Amino acid sequence: MTRQQTIETFLEALSSRQPVPGGGGASAFAGALGTALGLMVGNLTVGKKKYAAVEADVSHMMERLEGLQREMVALIDEDARVFAPLAAAYGLPAGTQEERAHKDRVMEENLLHASLVPLKIMELAVEVLGILEELEEKGSVMAVSDVGVAVQFARTALTGAVMNVYINTKSMKDRQKAEEINQRAEAAVTEGIPLAERIYGRVTERLK
Repeated sequence: MTRQQTIETFLEALSSRQPVPGGGGASAFAGALGTALGLMVGNLTVGKKKYAAVEADVSHMMERLEGLQREMVALIDEDARVFAPLAAAYGLPAGTQEERAHKDRVMEENLLHASLVPLKIMELAVEVLGILEELEEKGSVMAVSDVGVAVQFARTALTGAVMNVYINTKSMKDRQKAEEINQRAEAAVTEGIPLAERIYGRVTERLK
């Protein structure tokens, strides 16, 4: 379980020849880091007289980021949980018609599950970016650079997870379902990338 690992043990597992954790889990970890930096900005904002007018808003943002962080951390483990049986399914026998049919069913089921988890990471990342946009405006000016870094982590969660969506939907035989998932992924990218670039651009302009 991720919560029981140190950063070193997680990185060691990620570096190994084992199939999990992999890119999906790493993307969720990036998303969790983005929420953590957003929370840091919030903590540097609330309680300051200068930001009393926006304290309620920032506190609400922090509550949302805390929930999103829990979801991102859970998805690190969930990505590993759904990918492990998919990795095993590739090794199923396919010598007879019955074996091939069984393997196809198992593969299809696990490809679907392995696609939906990174899709969820993507959609959460877009939600994180939406909060960071407001936090860039209302958070402490002393921590605006951390908003920019948080944006880059959330962007990585989005653009990293989409790779795991596509590699799995590409192998699905149910092309209608695969295209539905791809369309949701594309919608998240279409919304999230310009949002990330807009916030990052504002942050860098303020820093200059």
